[in-house]
Amino acid sequence: MIATLTPLLLTLGPLALLLAMAVIFAETGLLVGFFLPGDSLLFTVGVMAAVGAIHLPFWLIAAGLFIAAVVGDQVGYLIGRRYGPRVFARSNSRLFAASHASRAQSFFAKHGPKAVVLARFVPVVRTFTPVVAGVAEMPRRAFTVYNAIGGLIWTVGVLAIGYFLGGVPIIAAHIELFAITMVALSLIPAALGLLRHRRRSARGGAALSSTTRQTELVNH
Repeated sequence: MIATLTPLLLTLGPLALLLAMAVIFAETGLLVGFFLPGDSLLFTVGVMAAVGAIHLPFWLIAAGLFIAAVVGDQVGYLIGRRYGPRVFARSNSRLFAASHASRAQSFFAKHGPKAVVLARFVPVVRTFTPVVAGVAEMPRRAFTVYNAIGGLIWTVGVLAIGYFLGGVPIIAAHIELFAITMVALSLIPAALGLLRHRRRSARGGAALSSTTRQTELVNH
């Protein structure tokens, strides 16, 4: 996805900010946005700003993406608050997998309200955590505060990394390659979480099978 977006962003000039804002909003504001490359997009936009491909002040780019990130989470929260049971009752499909929502629920249960901040840095979980917060009826004021804090740290932080690394000639000359590398790195936490979940499920299934066999032996 980022490999497709990067050439397009390079041709849009200042309008690239609007496209980037739309993607950042969709990643959390629309439940199908979990496949969008938020982290790598922020990094790429930061590099482009550094090399002058996006002729806008850094503060303006950061402000626009921050607003998009915060509004996206607010929309996700409202969806969860109003339509939560229907959202989590949906069957698996290509665009919505119940396992994604389940991971976000576990993440929120483990970290509490601060999950709204931490989830910004975990792909897929980032998309569904605002919905989970809405379903859990987290107070809107508290959610808004944590949402703003997380959105600020995430957007400005990743943008700044891209911006300062954009001054490195090899990175400036290979934006797409480094953007794809960012995608790979950002997927590591999600992959580890999925692996742990499968291992727990496998252990739970094995324990259940063992208990069932023991019960059958006792009954016979």
